Formats: sequence, C-alpha cells, structure tokens
Amino acid sequence: MELRYGTNPHQTARAVPLAPGRWPVRVLHGEPSFINLLDALNGWQLVRQASRALGRPAAASFKHVSPAGVAVAGPVDEVAAEPYGLAGTGIGALTSAYLRARDADPRSSYGDFAAVSHPVDTELAEFLAGVFCDGIIAPGFEPGTVERLSGKKKGRFIVIEADETFVPPPREEREIFGLRLGQDRDDVRLSTALLDQTDGALPKEAAEDLLLGLAVLRFTQSNSVCYLRGGMTLGIGAGQQSRVDCTRLAGAKTDTWWLRRHSAVRALAFRPDVRRQDRINWRLRFIEGDLTPDEGERLAQALSAPAGELSADDRARWLRRLDGVAFASDGALPFRDNVDHARRHGVRYIAEPGGSIRSDEVEAACREHRITLVRTGLRLFHH
Repeated sequence: MELRYGTNPHQTARAVPLAPGRWPVRVLHGEPSFINLLDALNGWQLVRQASRALGRPAAASFKHVSPAGVAVAGPVDEVAAEPYGLAGTGIGALTSAYLRARDADPRSSYGDFAAVSHPVDTELAEFLAGVFCDGIIAPGFEPGTVERLSGKKKGRFIVIEADETFVPPPREEREIFGLRLGQDRDDVRLSTALLDQTDGALPKEAAEDLLLGLAVLRFTQSNSVCYLRGGMTLGIGAGQQSRVDCTRLAGAKTDTWWLRRHSAVRALAFRPDVRRQDRINWRLRFIEGDLTPDEGERLAQALSAPAGELSADDRARWLRRLDGVAFASDGALPFRDNVDHARRHGVRYIAEPGGSIRSDEVEAACREHRITLVRTGLRLFHH
C-alpha cells in the first residue's frame, strides 16, 4: 500500500503486510499518510480492548499517535451536545461514545482520527460529516455510510475497515537507524483481576473507569496518565519526561473540562456568524484566563453581549465540587507529589503498577487524602 507520505510530506512511505495478502485493515476510501495509519492502528486496538473489557461500545479521538479523548457509550450532557446542535438525550450508543471521547479535549480533537469499536451507523456517519475529522477506523460500515463519509474534505476523508478476525503475531519488530529491534507483543488481558490488590473500597463504577484508563494508557505515548469519570476521560497527559508534569498537565485539562460546565462559561453569548470551533476555542481561552490584548479584543468582537466574570474565587469554589474522579498511571508513581496533585482535581481512586522505591510514601499519601489505591503490577509503557 502506497501511503500519501511519511511522517513528513517530504518522506515517501508504504505499508506491507507481514504475511503476504493478510491485511489487518482495508482502506475503503482516501489515501492515508504514515501518521494516519499509526493513529488508526493504535486507535482500533484501544477501542477494541476497551469495549471487550467493559462490554460497551467504545470510541477514541486520536491526534499524533496518542488519544485526545476516549469513552464508552453513556450519557451526553448539554455542554458536550450543545456545540453540535444536539440534544443531550436520544443519542445512539456509538455516537455517544465518540461525542464523549471528543468532549474530553475538543480543541485537540479538531482534525482528529476517530476509532470506534462497532460498525459505523447512519447516525455516527451524519455526525462525522459535520465535524472537522480526518478519518475513521471501524470494524464495519452500515449501507450508505461509506458513501456519506467519502464526500468529506473534498473527497480526502479516510475510511478504514478493521478486520476483527485478524490475530497479530506474537513478536513485534521495528527498524531504526540500521537496527532491527524486536520484542514480545504486549498481550496481557485487561480485566478486573488487575484491580484485586486494593487498599480501600473500590465501587463498580470506579473499577470500570480504572479499567478504561488502563486501556487508554496502553496506547498513549509514555509517560502517560489519565483522569476519568463516568466511563470517559477528562484529561490525558502523554509523552512527558517527568511523570508529575504529566499529572499536572492532565489535571489542568480535567479542570478545564469541569469549568466548561460553569454557568459563566455556558452564558457566553456568541454572534450567529461565529463558527463552532471558534466558539469552543474561545470558551477554553476564557477559562484559561490569560488572554493577550489581541485575544481580548477578538473575543469581545465574537460576543453579542459582554462576558460575565469568572473570578479566582468562582473557579476555586467550582473546582472543589469535582469529586469521584479516577486516575491511572502507565508507570509506578515515583513520589507522593503525583498523589497530592491528583487530589486537587477530584481524584478518589488511583491505579498504578507499584514497585517504586517510595511506594510506602505514595500509599501514605493516598491514605492521607482518603484515596483508594490499586496496585496493578502491570506497567503499560508505549513508544
């Protein structure tokens, strides 16, 4: 398969199946690039494992070989539905999973690659037709949906079908700078058995969130952590050299997700001609609060009425209401600072492999903050 280009447009690229004629995916429309294919392959594995572990349709919104958001089917609140002109009720399971995944970080999901665990139905195809998305991978497509999606992006939208029967080889290899590196495939099954070593009570909903978090981390560039609640990610931190930086970055995204539900943010009144993504981005910048003088002027021009106030006290009071959040880490927490920062963002449940030289301090911090700690014994680095 000749790809549109490699990691960069000046690099040529192609894909070849390891077993002649045995493809794990089939391109139904479009011409994927090297990164498009990486996003599709990682996304498909993630949603397939998440759906199998939790027994519900799953969706992921991928950007640059890490998920911006992941969710299983569930309720869609007004904040997530309103930008797309949808009502929070009456949304089908698969569409709800993707909408909830995209809601985790709607700025990063702009121009994403979508992955879903079940065949694309008409409802999801119609939704995708109206959002800025580069492509989708799914195990099948209902009649008419490929044709509907093929017209997106002036015919450049990528539609890939995953083969549910494909079994990957037990060894993985890659070539880098004249070396061929090989390792066993990471095929440990994700199940609630990984959550047995628990210090404290672990409700069923929290266990499901932590299990979803493990699936997310398995296909997120390390170091990685994620915050979850209600079967969806609230903030994902990926690819940081320092784990606590990852924890703080994902925590800030979690705060932003929650602040989008504040009345002052929801009350922003935009002029009718302001585009959907611009409205989303302006709400995020309003929450972040550090607008440049130029941004301040442009936001005022985008509004039909002056913005209300979101003071530091307002933020603090609202953020204190966020609770019951789960937190998962792909590697052992090396210091208690990760726990201290996680608690600032409503975390009550933590899953991590354990085994650091300061595990006792991490455990003590969890007890101090009344956080249930789960030691999975499973590291999930992904590079």
